[in-house]
Amino acid sequence: MGDFVRVATVGELPDPGATVVEVDGDLIALFHVEGAYHALDDVCTHDGGPLASGELTGHKVACPRHGAKFDIRTGAALSMPAVRATRAHDVKVEDGGVWVRLRSGHGVDGPAAQSPVAKPATGLPIAPPPAVVPASTGAVAVPASTGAVAVPASTGAVAVPASTGGVAVPSAGALCEESVRELLKQVKDPELFVNIVDLGLIYGVTLTPSTETPGKQQVSVDMTMTSPACPAGPQLIGDTKRTVAAHPEVAGVEVRIVMEPPWTPDRMTDDARDQLGIF
Repeated sequence: MGDFVRVATVGELPDPGATVVEVDGDLIALFHVEGAYHALDDVCTHDGGPLASGELTGHKVACPRHGAKFDIRTGAALSMPAVRATRAHDVKVEDGGVWVRLRSGHGVDGPAAQSPVAKPATGLPIAPPPAVVPASTGAVAVPASTGAVAVPASTGAVAVPASTGGVAVPSAGALCEESVRELLKQVKDPELFVNIVDLGLIYGVTLTPSTETPGKQQVSVDMTMTSPACPAGPQLIGDTKRTVAAHPEVAGVEVRIVMEPPWTPDRMTDDARDQLGIF
């Protein structure tokens, strides 16, 4: 931990207000709210947006790029699409100045930063129990250890063991935009553990007859990312192609990245908000 560095004069920054200062070579967002000063790294942990330029509401600041909110007192990530805290730093007021000292740690991660599978002390994942589906639904219960997914028989789908590299897909003749979207619910963001349909990343699905393989369809998926530099992008594209291509009626899959209109948290479904603890 370094020394305190004077970054501003008391009264220089309006209340409420924010500015960017430099401390030991790092850009720091300095906030003045309700008579107190707070300092964070001037970096949104989602895609590097400048927090000091964001909308300040009470003790919350929203990244100007995609709206992720942070607590200016702790650095905690409060809302999507950020799931990791940004660093908060020590601040003191002395001799008519505002002083900041950098911390080496970070604040508390947001509610979305959690694993969907509990892990014992050994670090090995605990196998989930077999899926139990009421017989009245017409579905077949498939033990989770097989890696297969129980799918209601009424959908015309069949369960394919994951060990074969397959996924649960609708049977032949059932391919349509709706069934493709259902397939895409198996693709989950590796950081948020929410499927890409409920996250609002799928802008469109187009099916056209294949000219090379009669009886099959060419599928085009218009997908966006939560930010242009989303680190999970390559994985999501690959998982999307593999999942849709597993359907027996699919001849090929094209994933087109679309950044207009930009993604915002408003595109998420209520199910996604519930999973992420956003109310």
